[in-house]
Amino acid sequence: MNLGCTYAGLPDSLHKAVVPDARWSARLQWLNRPLAQQLGLDTDQLASPAGLQLLAACRAAPGHQPIAQAYAGHQFGHFAILGDGRALLLGEHQTPGGRLVDIQLKGSGQTPFSRRGDGLAALGPMLREALISEAMHALGVPTTRSLAVVSTDEIVYRDRPLPGAVLTRVAASHIRVGTFQYAAMQGNNTLKALADYTIARHDPDLQSTPNPYLGLLNRV
Repeated sequence: MNLGCTYAGLPDSLHKAVVPDARWSARLQWLNRPLAQQLGLDTDQLASPAGLQLLAACRAAPGHQPIAQAYAGHQFGHFAILGDGRALLLGEHQTPGGRLVDIQLKGSGQTPFSRRGDGLAALGPMLREALISEAMHALGVPTTRSLAVVSTDEIVYRDRPLPGAVLTRVAASHIRVGTFQYAAMQGNNTLKALADYTIARHDPDLQSTPNPYLGLLNRV
């Protein structure tokens, strides 16, 4: 992966650094080889011991700092500060066509946004998410994509003990409505920085319009 992280250039309040240093053993359960090829990724490298260490959140890519993203939203009828409580943005990968996509790990462990959660995920739900996301994509429904599922030797305690896993997700970005809700709480400068970044990354043609922010709102 040729990873970078332009999102880290936004104000610090929108993200927190996360050091992936899990000590569990990783085993590849599923690899989306067609998607990997579309992204220009070497499937043999992904399935190698070093690749699995990366996909299992045991290490970061050399010279790169993963982050957890902040966002807010309404949960159980109340407005709450949320954020990536069990996910980290491994980085942004540039495809052969020059497009940036987020590579995110889910179930990778605790982050500054975990609150009282363990940051973990179980194998069954991660395989189910991979299956459903790829089915939605095949039906033409815009969705995140699933690149890989790696099992760990960590036991995840829910209603019963379950085998742990990490899901690798791919998306155009992980900016959401809640990201803007959180940025608005930080003040106009942060909100403007996020809006400018979103326009530059997703809708650069709006930059030359009389009101790019209204244009972004209309597209969303």
